[in-house]
Amino acid sequence: MSAEERLAAKLSALGMSMPPAPTPKGVYRPLIVCRKLAFTAGHLPVTPQGELITGRVGDELDLEAGYQAAQWAAYGILATLRRELGSLDRIVQVVKILGVVNCTSDFTHHPSVINGCSELFAEIFGPEAGVGARSAIGTNSLPLGVPVEIEAIFEVK
Repeated sequence: MSAEERLAAKLSALGMSMPPAPTPKGVYRPLIVCRKLAFTAGHLPVTPQGELITGRVGDELDLEAGYQAAQWAAYGILATLRRELGSLDRIVQVVKILGVVNCTSDFTHHPSVINGCSELFAEIFGPEAGVGARSAIGTNSLPLGVPVEIEAIFEVK
């Protein structure tokens, strides 16, 4: 089954649609392809209705809500890849994910939050191609008060 087919099946099973691919809010590109690597800009969590998810993990949001926010950011990355590359089937490998969590100073489960993105990519691209290197860090603030910002690097064909 292709990545596009796995994504369609997941969306159908959840009864949802893809969130819109974000448009730049500043001077940057959402995706740059350099040779065989595609680099995404940081993506924020946006629902299919275009609503921005806000809040701080460990305060207004619990770990599960942070995980869900990371999934929404990952869906935004997939939407950007589709728009810019034409198809998710051009993805050969997830190379690297960087996830930043807006959290309280005593919150220490950053990797569990970013698993929302990592597990979705593994499901869409498969257990080998969908898992790359990853960093998950915490911070005291992110743009517009969102709980996560995620960027990724992919090998493309």
